[in-house]
Amino acid sequence: MVSSSCLHSVLDTAVNGIIIIDDNATIQVYNRACENLFGYTSEEAVGQNVNLLMPDAVAAQHDGYIQKYLKSGDARVVGIGREVVARHKDGTQIPVELSVGEAQTESGHQFIGVLKDLRATKEYEERLRVLQSNLVTMTRVNALDEMGAAIAHEVNQPLTALMLYLQTGARRARATEQPDEAMITLMDKAVTEAARAGQIIQRMRNFVERQAPQCIGTGLATLIDDCLELVRVGQETDDVEFVSSFVDYNYHLELDSVQIQQILVNLIRNAGEAVKDRPVKKVVVSVERDEENVFVKVTDTGAGLDEDVVSHLFKAFTGTKRRGLGIGLAISRSIAQNHGGDLTVEPYEEGKGATFTLRLPVNSKATSKAEAVV
Repeated sequence: MVSSSCLHSVLDTAVNGIIIIDDNATIQVYNRACENLFGYTSEEAVGQNVNLLMPDAVAAQHDGYIQKYLKSGDARVVGIGREVVARHKDGTQIPVELSVGEAQTESGHQFIGVLKDLRATKEYEERLRVLQSNLVTMTRVNALDEMGAAIAHEVNQPLTALMLYLQTGARRARATEQPDEAMITLMDKAVTEAARAGQIIQRMRNFVERQAPQCIGTGLATLIDDCLELVRVGQETDDVEFVSSFVDYNYHLELDSVQIQQILVNLIRNAGEAVKDRPVKKVVVSVERDEENVFVKVTDTGAGLDEDVVSHLFKAFTGTKRRGLGIGLAISRSIAQNHGGDLTVEPYEEGKGATFTLRLPVNSKATSKAEAVV
């Protein structure tokens, strides 16, 4: 016959939690795995009602379930394993798999519960769900990249033809005996606008094409201007003012211009979304420098970001806007960090909009051409 001490030793070596209660729901046995699972010691749990380990909504009805089962034999848990929610000592809820058996003893009915902690399983399932969701999102982004490059290529051809027709028409208009100067001026303006549209499309094509990272000397002010030009496309109806206060066109920085452009376009578009319904609709890109870093700041006149939003803002594929380029702040931060920098947001201040700061390191090649000449 197995001794009581031997039985307790066996129970304490079990991986899963084991609880034995009587027909009054009083805990009789509570093994070591339960101590790890619930946070209560055996001394704290034994002799207490088992509803100590249940959420309030379940605990209030549990005794009634036992009495109903003893009278009717209608089993809801007994002999049926299922997933339930338990409660830790600190109040947090724990997903567990519960299997319940019963035994008739000299002391009356006893119910034996075996509990398997499902937290690790749930965390794994959640990570898998997020990864699958991210995979779907990245598939869409890749499709957008390919489609964007194709559209830019196709649109650029008729646009080039249009510009050539306009130039030819302008030359023929000038060659007439009595040239219509007003018409020639209009055609020249049309040629200029067509050329500008072609430049925008080329920027869009460069933006979406897959390219290996190439860090080269890049004019920072020009890069910012190009980003603002890209964002302005399709934004005219929102009446948002996009401006840059950085005008040092001689300042060059060693970076991958396409990747940094992705970050800035994402930030500027987000800022434009934040201010489009505000009384003052303005987005400002500014630059600060010290000996080691360049700080590109994107500031808007929106409502700002509260602490709850900021706490998860840089987690993968989360954010506050639903439309845009889809690369996400998490990817933007990873691009910045791959450059040796970072992407941060300034703390919330009452009455002020949001300010995102892209920090990029300065190296020996990040100098002003004007300074090099001197």
